[in-house]
This record gives sequence, C-alpha cells and structure tokens, in this order.
Amino acid sequence: MRFRDRRDGGRHLAAALLRYPLDRPVIIALPRGGVPVAAEVAARLKAPLDVLVVRKLGLPGHPELGIGAVAEGGLRLLNEDLIARSGVTAAQFNAVGASEGAEVDRRVRRYRGGRPPMHVRERDVVVVDDGLATGFTARAAISVLRRQQPRRIVLAVPVAPSDTVEDLREVADDVVCLVTPEHFMAVGQWYTDFRQVTDEAVAELLARHADDRAASGATTAPPAVPTRHDVRIPAGTALLPGTLTVPAHPVGGVIFAHGSGSSRLSPRNRAVADALHVGGLATLLFDLLDLAEAADRANVFDIELLADRLTQATHWMHDRPETRGLRIGYFGASTGAAAALRAAARRGDQVAAVVSRGGRPDLALAHLRDVTAPTLLIVGGRDGPVIECNRRALRALGGVQQLQIVPGATHLFPEPGALELVADLARDWFVRHLAGRDAGVGRAVRDRPDHTHQR
Repeated sequence: MRFRDRRDGGRHLAAALLRYPLDRPVIIALPRGGVPVAAEVAARLKAPLDVLVVRKLGLPGHPELGIGAVAEGGLRLLNEDLIARSGVTAAQFNAVGASEGAEVDRRVRRYRGGRPPMHVRERDVVVVDDGLATGFTARAAISVLRRQQPRRIVLAVPVAPSDTVEDLREVADDVVCLVTPEHFMAVGQWYTDFRQVTDEAVAELLARHADDRAASGATTAPPAVPTRHDVRIPAGTALLPGTLTVPAHPVGGVIFAHGSGSSRLSPRNRAVADALHVGGLATLLFDLLDLAEAADRANVFDIELLADRLTQATHWMHDRPETRGLRIGYFGASTGAAAALRAAARRGDQVAAVVSRGGRPDLALAHLRDVTAPTLLIVGGRDGPVIECNRRALRALGGVQQLQIVPGATHLFPEPGALELVADLARDWFVRHLAGRDAGVGRAVRDRPDHTHQR
C-alpha cells in the first residue's frame, strides 16, 4: 500500500482506529510530519488534537545519527548504544542538548499559540506520526506521556519496519501500523507526495482543532511542581533527617546513598535528584548516620550498617502515602554505592534498580552475585583505580548490569557537562526499570566496546 499524501495516510489510519476500542481518546501528534496524519485521525474519531514536541539529538559532526532525544519539559533520553560507540564527550552531548532544547521551546510556542498542553490522565492516548524508522523519538514521546498516567497509550502510524513495530510494543500498550514492508528504506518512499510540512501548517491545523479540544473535557495539565517534605526516618534509636520530593504523578522512587564525608545536602546528589524529578521520579535524600554516629569514622565505612539504614528507609518509603506502591531504586555514590548493592542483595524483592556514581561496589564484592536488580555503574574516564574496581564488580554482578564510562571525567564529575550526563544516564535507567513497560525507553541490553560493557 502506498499513500497519496499524509492526509490520505491519516484517513486510512483513522479507519483502522475506528474499529479499535478507545476510551475518551486524545490524539497526540509528533510534529511536523505527524500533524496532518493526526488531524485526519482526530476529525474522524471526534477526538481532541495536540502535539508533543520531541527533537532528535544528533551526533556532533554527523547530525543524521541520533544519540538521543529531548522532549517538552526538559526530559532527555539517550541512545546508549551509539553514545558508547561514538566516544562523544559530556560537554558535546550537553551542547547539542541545549541547542535542541531551545528549538523544542520555540516550536512549542509557535505551534500551540500560548495554549497549554492537554491533560491525558486516565484517558486513552493515540500517538500519531507519519511513519517510523528507528522509532527513538516515539519512545521518547511515550516516556513523557507515561508520567501523566494515561489509561493506555496506542502508537499509530501508516508505515514502519516490522522490527521497529515489535520493539515499540515493549513500551506502548499497543501499536497500530498499516504497512510493515519487508524492504524498508525510508518513510517517504511510501508516500507519493511527501513534501515537507511547515511550522505554519502545523500551527494552522492545531488552531483549527482548538474548539474541539476545549469541548472534549481534556483539561489542561496542572503544573508539575514536585512537593518537598522535610522528614525524619526512624532507624533503631536514631532519627535520620531527610528530604522527600514527590512529582505530581510519580512513576517510581529513588533513595540516595551518599558516600563518605557527604550528606543529604550534597550538591551533586541534589543536582541528580532534580533531573530525576523531570523524569517523574520521587526521591529521598537522607543522612545514613546521625551526628553522633557520623563522628565515629568507622561507621562511615561500615557497609552493613549503611545497608541496614537503606533497608529501613525503603520500608519507610513504602509506608508513606505519597510513595506507597512505587517501585524503589537506589542511587549510590562512593561507599554509598557499596551499601546500596549490599541492601539490594539482601532484599531483591524490594529493590528494582541500582545506579552507582563513582562508586566502590568492590566493597560489597562478596554479595554482588546476589544482586538481581538491574545495575548501572557510572565512572569517570579519568578515574583509573575506580574504573578497575567497577570492572571487577561488573563481572561479579548477577542480572542485568552495565558499566558506563563518562569520557574525560574525574571522580566527582566536576567537568562541564559531566554531572549532567550522569543525571541523564541515571534518569533513563530508573525510568526504564522502575516504571517498566509504563515508561520504559530502552532497548534490549547489548555488549559494549571498551569503555562500556553490559550483559
């Protein structure tokens, strides 16, 4: 099947979706090419139409190769396979991200004309594009939408390769695709008229559907401002101070385990926590020791004691009404990474993912085989001794694990863009493994060359 143009593709797609059971559907187009297709779908389903702006992050020097995507709200998602192979630096990645993020903001203003995005909570969402190649931007869009807790997400396109369709079934509740050609070269080959869609055409189509949107009951989304709570966590006779931060619709929770000499006020961990909030993740930063305990330096390196505190904090977080029912992960730094892995080894049923930043997982080496939670080890490329510690730990870990080395970074990641890249890697890992199908954006694990490894 070939389509005359995008409107023709939209009419055929709408006919297929009319036979599909949808509950108060909202049509979300991926601009620019997806908007004319989605406009036809919205008209025939009598559903409101909106856009979700997602931009590919191109590899420096080779912009046609996508190393990630940036979406509305500042969420960035990474193509870890290509980043690992390309050797792109953190500074280069963040320069591309800043440029494309500015373009996302421009397009949002241009397309919506000041209208806020639609609220899709507890409604069926149909994500529409004119076709898919790798599907990475569609994955990013689905991840963003999952944070709003829709009832279901259906990805609908006229044409895509069959392997891309199967991959995207991992993250969408369903995929509707009219044509899955055996020999796929490009989306445009399946359209007679595939001329570029302009910004003006996108804005005009959205404005034309604005009245339908207002009458549909798809109210605009409330501001997604995380709520912060100063808390005290009981741990034996101690009361440990902490900060619990919960986004409007959390998809998971992350407990931080700081390293020796640090605390819940660590600026590096707070920066990572802020990035996790963008991904819809609740965070708990707390002191693992009280003041009297911290005065004894032996306690700072008592991995069993620190792991006990993490386990107690996990029980506490499960009991909080704001975070009850969320899957929990650990983010550990330095010695805190060893404590996180030790706690994960003890209670694998309660820990869904672990990320280590410049960590010493070798301090829990004897227990790593019992860690079943997917584990990401992040190390600076100029942190030689710690790299070797993490490589040894990688071989000992059970389950899914990955080593990601940030090029040019030292132990604390103070280099420009380095900590931001750590935060992006951590957020993607936690969103994938804490929310699972409900927010996953990753692919099946693969081996990594030289500076990264995963099995």
